[in-house]
Amino acid sequence: MARYLVLTVIFLLLGLQALPAAAVSLKEAVALAMANNHRIIAGRDLLAATNEEIAIARSHLLPSVRFEERFMRTSNPTYGFMAKLNQERFTARDFAIPALNDPRPINDFQGSITLEQPLYAPAAQLGLAMSKEAHAGQRRELKRTMQTVAMDTARAYLMALTAREYVTVAEKGRQDAAEHLRIAELRFKNGLGLYSDTLRAATALTRAEQQMVSVRKNLAVARRSLGLLTGSEDSLEVTSAGVLDLPLRELSFYQEAARSRDDIKAMEHQRTNAENGIKLARTGFLPTVGVGSSYQINDHTSPFQGEGNSWQLMARLKWNLFSGNRTTHEQQKAHHQLAATREYLAGLKKAASFQVYEAYLAVEESRKIREMARAALASAEEGSRLVAIRYENSLSPMVDLLDAQVSLDQARANAVARTLEYELARIRLGYESGTILADLQIEENLEANK
Repeated sequence: MARYLVLTVIFLLLGLQALPAAAVSLKEAVALAMANNHRIIAGRDLLAATNEEIAIARSHLLPSVRFEERFMRTSNPTYGFMAKLNQERFTARDFAIPALNDPRPINDFQGSITLEQPLYAPAAQLGLAMSKEAHAGQRRELKRTMQTVAMDTARAYLMALTAREYVTVAEKGRQDAAEHLRIAELRFKNGLGLYSDTLRAATALTRAEQQMVSVRKNLAVARRSLGLLTGSEDSLEVTSAGVLDLPLRELSFYQEAARSRDDIKAMEHQRTNAENGIKLARTGFLPTVGVGSSYQINDHTSPFQGEGNSWQLMARLKWNLFSGNRTTHEQQKAHHQLAATREYLAGLKKAASFQVYEAYLAVEESRKIREMARAALASAEEGSRLVAIRYENSLSPMVDLLDAQVSLDQARANAVARTLEYELARIRLGYESGTILADLQIEENLEANK
């Protein structure tokens, strides 16, 4: 009994493993990509890194505390003299000329704790502001990366869906070719047709079967490609019921949205940092001011002990009065970098406007071509049906039937392709205008866990 129970469990497990993966909708596929795509995960890490840069920049404005333990053994007269003073072991005998000129080697364990606080550090203050701008820019870059991945995922999804439609089209063509061969063989058997007709029909069937092999391979690749974009090594099944009916608005809506596209906003942050770069270069003409204190212990026998101790209070002003015109050239370099950034930004804005315009026209074009392809398919289906009837009644030769079938197969494939182009055009319009995630109803989650 136990053996039968074990076998039953094994068969159930094998059956579960053999079940195909559940089909996902377009929105679900994009959501998977937002959570698992490696480019997005890397972008989140880069965003976290720039956030740490802010903390690093801020640390240059905060107090610093250092502990240090040093050991020295020396016969140098000056160092030996100072070491004994610091250890508070200096006596009148140490003023003897032989002891000053040729002292005996001395050990010195010196421990110190030092506190430093900048009061006026313009370069550090600008560094903090620039790190915040860089973080804001990286956030925008991540958003744009998410939009790019969403478009790539949507394209892969539609390609997989189209590949599945091609399989359906190819199967219809194979069935039609098989039916033509059956009719040709029947006519030849009854003495109404030619043997050459059966050969032509058989060749057409073989060609249709070869096409089936190719389209099935393309479908497998498309599914695997979709899985790759969602961070998986497995294939994903798609469902036509999960394709969203994306809205199509006026051109002015998309042009206005493109002005706030995330890559443009990221470039604006770069421009701001280029402006800050000029200010940073100017800080080379300014002083830095800080204060500090130190407590020190010295011992000649062991570390962390204090035969002698002392303290210091310090104030520091540092002003670079001449550096070989380096600061002047750094300013000029920053001005050139700002000018270049402004040109890049102006070009990007113009390119975004053009891309939206082109994408919008492409949607209109592909929609009209799709309607014409559907009309052509209806004509081809009717024409193929009429030629098939004429062939069965010995009114048309086999070559006409095969030509009609070729036209029908092409019309079917063309209708599928034109539908794909229309859907892709709508996806691209959302990407170029920066509205793709909103169109797909995907929530932006920049700090999602890996």
